[in-house]
Amino acid sequence: MTNLNIPKTIKYVITDFDGILTDNTIFVNEDQTISRQLNFKDIMAISMLKKSGIELAIISGEKNSAIELIASKFRLKEVHQGIRIKIDVLKAIVERNNLNHDEFLYLGDDINDIECLDFCSTKITVPGAVMAVKQVKDIQITVEKGGNGAFREVVDCLLNT
Repeated sequence: MTNLNIPKTIKYVITDFDGILTDNTIFVNEDQTISRQLNFKDIMAISMLKKSGIELAIISGEKNSAIELIASKFRLKEVHQGIRIKIDVLKAIVERNNLNHDEFLYLGDDINDIECLDFCSTKITVPGAVMAVKQVKDIQITVEKGGNGAFREVVDCLLNT
């Protein structure tokens, strides 16, 4: 059962990828490519968001094919990969979409997410986040782990399902 408090005014979910939609594990294949494991509950949550009319944006420090697949499958408008300083991208998304602070939330789990979390009114992380993220003022922590239904927990709470 979740303990999240998410305002019903949210129009945009903005999230990091690794550690939120994955468990932060990468697999190095024989051909030296990298792959990630995703949980179908989290993928279903993306579909649920889109069907509800709530938009999803991804801001990732890494560039990977899993993000590209999700972006294509769900026709995401705001997908930003290989971003080291995420706050500028977050502010641009907010401005481009004319969002007030009560109309978006941010999910992140590592130090490169702290500026974004500090900027947001609704900020969420996962149990496996680094300690510095868990100490962000007013941060909420999901019950489920990243890559194991944490994103779905947020969406279920947001949509009251």
